[in-house]
Amino acid sequence: MPHCTVEYTRNLDPGADIPGLLAKLAAKFRDSDGVFPIGAIRVRAIRLDEYVIADGAADDAFVHITVKIGQGRPEAFRKAFFDSFFAIAKDHLASVFDERGTALSMYVEEVDEQGAYRHNTIHKRFGR
Repeated sequence: MPHCTVEYTRNLDPGADIPGLLAKLAAKFRDSDGVFPIGAIRVRAIRLDEYVIADGAADDAFVHITVKIGQGRPEAFRKAFFDSFFAIAKDHLASVFDERGTALSMYVEEVDEQGAYRHNTIHKRFGR
């Protein structure tokens, strides 16, 4: 872990540069001073073709980010890291906010290790 999923409405293509956003979010995870193992980082996007926002009358859009992390990171670290993480997304989407009504949200969830199953040989490449 971490696993990060960015859901976004199709009306944001191509102006929102979602691949660029994914690259920035992945870089933030890599720049965590080893708190998040590089071989465990997963950042992906799901474009939503069917959705209703608010009253459905306007060309509104949304981006929702879900981050799942393993347990055990200090609360102060999580707060500082994810405040910065959210700011990266907000800054990246600044021009989109100017173009149309857009909602950005993010949830960070700690995964219950008892319910997590993993097998990952990518870690070998990073000496872990």
